[in-house]
Amino acid sequence: MTVDVPGADPDEDGFRYDEFGHFHENCAEYDLPWDRPPEVERVEHVLADGRRMSGLRWGDGPPRAVLLHGGAQNAHTWDTVALALRPVPLLAVDLPGHGRSDWRGDRAYDPVSNAADVAAVVEALAPDADVLVGMSLGGLTAVGVVHARPELVRRLVLVDITPGVTRDKASEVHAFIEGPQSFASFGEIFARTLEFNPTRTPESLRRGILHNAHRTDDGTWEWNYDRRPLAGDPQAMGPERLWDAIGAATAPLLLVRGGVSPVVDDEDVAELRRRRPDARVVVVDGAGHSVQGDRPLELADLLTAELEPS
Repeated sequence: MTVDVPGADPDEDGFRYDEFGHFHENCAEYDLPWDRPPEVERVEHVLADGRRMSGLRWGDGPPRAVLLHGGAQNAHTWDTVALALRPVPLLAVDLPGHGRSDWRGDRAYDPVSNAADVAAVVEALAPDADVLVGMSLGGLTAVGVVHARPELVRRLVLVDITPGVTRDKASEVHAFIEGPQSFASFGEIFARTLEFNPTRTPESLRRGILHNAHRTDDGTWEWNYDRRPLAGDPQAMGPERLWDAIGAATAPLLLVRGGVSPVVDDEDVAELRRRRPDARVVVVDGAGHSVQGDRPLELADLLTAELEPS
């Protein structure tokens, strides 16, 4: 199935992807001011084993917040949030195996393994950040960071995720991620993305695909992220270890739920409150799992409050 794609046709021979050429579209879609391109640059950090971790540094000055995306996403998922937060300096990280960060040879993309890599990036590029924000896999990774390197996390924001996530709760997410790797045209990859993201606008999905897929030499389109079967220590991915880490953490914690997302349920919230009675929970009406894509301005307002001096 194909559908009409808004904007210039990415299958045309003359089309060229410009990583930083779409921000005016984000601003127009969400009525954000646009007078000039934002200050944003691609940055990287080389890990001890030689792998490169990549990300986007927004604004001028030391980053005040670090943003971690979900599985099968990349740092650009935060673009509208970052634009709404201007001029707050931010660091949006590509998780290992995603975006422009190197793939892991061992295929260990569990939260604990991810956390070791992310902690090294935060220490190098954003050691004084006030808030660590993680959505989905990025949220579980953030829990791993606060457990292993608590001195790097002053406040923690989890976006539509807890260690209580199960395959059944996230069935739609898994169905989308585990779908085809290759598509005959941009129209086909766009149609599948639109089918699984009914809460997003076609324009934002088009931008998202351009940031997360590439056209091959034969004209087909493929996703950028590492889709090989996961490996690593099964115990490292166990929910009980992550719940324990949340319970032991002292950093103030905010959970942001998507109002129409099944990924976090009331039982998860009850367990969070049992482990962390001081945790705050906010529901964003109309948002699915990717709150930053569905309701970026509402999420930006919540993060602004987290960044205000207490």
